[in-house]
Amino acid sequence: MNRPHPPIVGVFDSGVGGLSILTALRRTINACRFVYVCDQEFFPYGLQSEEELTRRVEQLCQQVLAQFPLDYVVIACNTASTVVLPRLRGQLQQAVIGVVPAIKPAAQLSRSKVIGLLATPGTIERAYTQELIALHASNCTVLKLGSTRLVELAEAKLRGELISSEEIATILRPLSQDPLLDTLVLGCTHFPHLLEELQAAFPRPITMVEPSEAIARRLLTLMEGASHISLAEHEARDEDILYVTGPPLPASLIQAFNLGILFRKK
Repeated sequence: MNRPHPPIVGVFDSGVGGLSILTALRRTINACRFVYVCDQEFFPYGLQSEEELTRRVEQLCQQVLAQFPLDYVVIACNTASTVVLPRLRGQLQQAVIGVVPAIKPAAQLSRSKVIGLLATPGTIERAYTQELIALHASNCTVLKLGSTRLVELAEAKLRGELISSEEIATILRPLSQDPLLDTLVLGCTHFPHLLEELQAAFPRPITMVEPSEAIARRLLTLMEGASHISLAEHEARDEDILYVTGPPLPASLIQAFNLGILFRKK
């Protein structure tokens, strides 16, 4: 499919958690431009009702599409994806990729068949999540832990603030005390930013599973299928765009993730 411009991909999250997805996308795909949509004004998504969250994401997608000709939409948030994916796919012409808890690979990797799901309370409670567990981990014991505080700590870390390893260890204690748990699903895109701290909270090595590389491979497959060209080895891409609602991000964070142009919603 011929386009007058390289593919443009919108990556949406309520804060900076989705930067874990953006990092994997950049690492895998060069021949495109990313618009990272940081919805600070509605942070955190995990505390919103399904109705509020659905309405917000739908409106935000339309606002961004009015500014940028997106070819693909990535909802880089487990909480939002478990709620809005069917509606967005029915409304948008663009391909919509969601991020959902990596239950299936975790169940396949676990030797003890005791796995943990660490996510926001909203994601933990969603029927979509329960369906994933029933479909892909019926032979496993799944220990679920919901935490909004870990989302806040991930945001603080990326802003250069000191965070408490002891607090993280306390939050994880219901999981870390189980001697059989050997695999942990990071069911929030904020949590990979705390990977070292999460691993340190366990008294033994734990396999931690998150979906960023799988999302990148999925998007690459869709792009190559549409354009019939290789996008992984393209020399360079256009400068990426940061679209922020609410308070601005620290300049140090923007620079660290090489977010390029700063575009703020007024």
